[in-house]
Amino acid sequence: MEITHISRKRYTHTMMWAVLLSCLVVALAATLGRTMANMKAALTDKPDIAVYLLLKDEDVSSSVLLRSTEDQRDYLVETKEGPKLVKLKKGEKEWFVASEERMHE
Repeated sequence: MEITHISRKRYTHTMMWAVLLSCLVVALAATLGRTMANMKAALTDKPDIAVYLLLKDEDVSSSVLLRSTEDQRDYLVETKEGPKLVKLKKGEKEWFVASEERMHE
């Protein structure tokens, strides 16, 4: 098939779909990139949000900061199994759960 035999309507229709799909791919890539940047920032810069991300299997309903130092934070976390004492420590790049103790009510 030669380009000279394609009608203007068919060419415009094809180009319109190509532009729309290209915009969709770019928008999805930008959204995923921003989401990953937010997740990384939550784990490195914001330990209060990191509690919810690191304990996602626990169904955390609330957290209270008990003690904070430069490289460690202690939280009282309400989960579906009851209250827990969670200690977060700051590694080289991000926060991680150092210990997790179940509290008695």
